[in-house]
Amino acid sequence: MLRTLKHRTGIGLIIASFLILLASCGSSNSTSKNNENQQKWVGSWSTAPQLVEPRNVPPAPGLTGNTLRQIISPSLGGKSIRLKFSNEFSDRPVEMKSVEIAIVTEQPSIDISTKKTLKFDGEEGVSMPAGEAVFSDALTFEFNPRTKLAITIKFGETAEKITGHPGSRTTSYLVEGNQEIAEEDFTKAVTTDHWYAINTLEVMAVENASAIAILGNSITDGRGSGTNKQNRWPDILAESLLQHSETKNVGVLNMGIGGNAVLRGGLGPTGLNRFDRDILSQNGVKYLIIMEGVNDLGGTPDSTAAFNVANGLIEAYKTMIDKAHAKDIKVYGGTITPIEKSFYYKDYREEARLKVNDWIRNSGAFDAVIDFSKFLENPDEPNVIHPDLQSGDYLHPNEKGYKVMGESIDLSLFTK
Repeated sequence: MLRTLKHRTGIGLIIASFLILLASCGSSNSTSKNNENQQKWVGSWSTAPQLVEPRNVPPAPGLTGNTLRQIISPSLGGKSIRLKFSNEFSDRPVEMKSVEIAIVTEQPSIDISTKKTLKFDGEEGVSMPAGEAVFSDALTFEFNPRTKLAITIKFGETAEKITGHPGSRTTSYLVEGNQEIAEEDFTKAVTTDHWYAINTLEVMAVENASAIAILGNSITDGRGSGTNKQNRWPDILAESLLQHSETKNVGVLNMGIGGNAVLRGGLGPTGLNRFDRDILSQNGVKYLIIMEGVNDLGGTPDSTAAFNVANGLIEAYKTMIDKAHAKDIKVYGGTITPIEKSFYYKDYREEARLKVNDWIRNSGAFDAVIDFSKFLENPDEPNVIHPDLQSGDYLHPNEKGYKVMGESIDLSLFTK
């Protein structure tokens, strides 16, 4: 029987909350000991949901009555998890008859011994109402940071308008039917490099754990990175954080959307419109990186429009900074990367970009600045991405460029 849920946490989460209460009530000899005992939900992986465009909908045979396996690589490991699924942009309910999670051996194959079934308010199935998202119950499931996990969904009825994330840079596997699917069937599956319905994975983590949420466009989403390589710049940052004891409990949530704009237009909800959901509603977020605005500037027809957009971006950044600070989130400003030689380049757009970057660097509004523009530009040709670091369009970095971006970030920003 399928339950219809609206953001309900279920029996498993009630039990988890009781365990947290027990842990927090225990005596300890030091603050350090308290931090070891107390636990909370922290985002380990997330992707920004949007209405999937017609060209990115699931391939035949479609989702209805079929089984989809999707691969993710969470930034924090854990022993207890819960997953969030989204139907927020659909106009009809979406049924998930069952959802399983397992550790990937060699994509798309899994270690069968690790496979577990998620439940929703104690039931295996759930019907997500139109315009809503649902959390699973808490599930005991142990895995290490950056382990590839397979989320396998057996769908019932689905909607024509589907919620998902087109820019997954990760292959998903669609198998016809949803009765007793053999593992070998996934190696013969129809493949598509998009995510559908999956939204967030949280882990029960120590009290001093936290997450970095990143608001961005295709450069954060990873256009130009390697498919199934998990090497976008936020992935590189996540790997770097794990190498140090002071930052190993800091997760990374990539909330980039390809083609996204801050103010208006673009793909998906604007940065301002999705800010509360994608950033402020995430559990455990202590840090925010804002690196978005090039698509706003890239659509301007003349100098007046470009500088109006530049001023609008600055005001939008101020709004987001104030809202984040109100929730004790530190906000780091990422400069807008070079556009010269790209299809976006116009003299007036470049002037507007430089104005925005000057404000990011020198206004003092951000808690710190991550100067992505300087990291990527060619020393011999300022305001142009170095030819070795661009993917062919002089706008998006290549794999080497994303590595430079991720490794250039000062990790001490995430120890404060």
